[in-house]
Amino acid sequence: MLPASLDEAVEALAATPGAVPVAGATDLMEAVNAGRLRPAALIGLGRITELRGWRYEDGGTAVLGAGLTHARMDRPDFAALIPALADAARTAGPPQIRNVGTLGGNIATAAPAGDTLPVLTVLEATATLARAGGTREVPISHLLTGLDPLRPGELLTWVRVPLLHAPQVFLKATGRSGPARASASVALVLDPARRAVRCAVGAVAPVPLRPLEAEAWVAGCIDWDARGEEGAALIDPAAAAAFGEYVAGACIPDGALDGPEGAGALAARLRRTVSVLARRALGRALK
Repeated sequence: MLPASLDEAVEALAATPGAVPVAGATDLMEAVNAGRLRPAALIGLGRITELRGWRYEDGGTAVLGAGLTHARMDRPDFAALIPALADAARTAGPPQIRNVGTLGGNIATAAPAGDTLPVLTVLEATATLARAGGTREVPISHLLTGLDPLRPGELLTWVRVPLLHAPQVFLKATGRSGPARASASVALVLDPARRAVRCAVGAVAPVPLRPLEAEAWVAGCIDWDARGEEGAALIDPAAAAAFGEYVAGACIPDGALDGPEGAGALAARLRRTVSVLARRALGRALK
């Protein structure tokens, strides 16, 4: 089925509840080819042009179409708006993947290593879910954790991202050079108006993790009044290093380090990686 409008797509999904919406199909076809998914039908969203763009909304929010591709998010106009999301999109894979892979597909698939997911989590983005008869708004974090999952007959249409106009960073580690699947990733944003730091760690668990205690602790270590002063030290280097350790310890607990031979060593390496990423992300945000 190839609906030409959003209304047609919602109607088609209601008429065939077992159908799977598809845009870029980068993750879906992998699941089909591996035998993990046997959809009753596919609903192609490629003809619905309104889902492939983005717009501003009153109240300081960007509304992103679920069909927005990673390549489109990497363009300068979008990168100036939400730089961390642009950075995540830029590293999501080789050009052939970024040209067709979509934001909505990344969310719906909810793969642990999905690059946009920690960014959306830390920006506290919400999703608009449409179905016959109405829509509802759900925090992206609730969708990913299953607290409020996508229901049968619902279609992910828009992603609303509050615009902070403040420093934000995305960093990832992979097993090789160039675009590749993340072994760990960190998204971090500063919220100077609230004197807050938000951080999310991706790829180390089934869903992005928010180390809330570490966020609150490091926010208290930052000299917020010094921002804008030339040469001012916003945080003690020792506190920044401790923040990295705090984040890593929260996301990869001590019990993981005591696992079977080999698994414990892998967890220890991953913990060191997360620590370095978190420390570097904080340092870049505070520049």
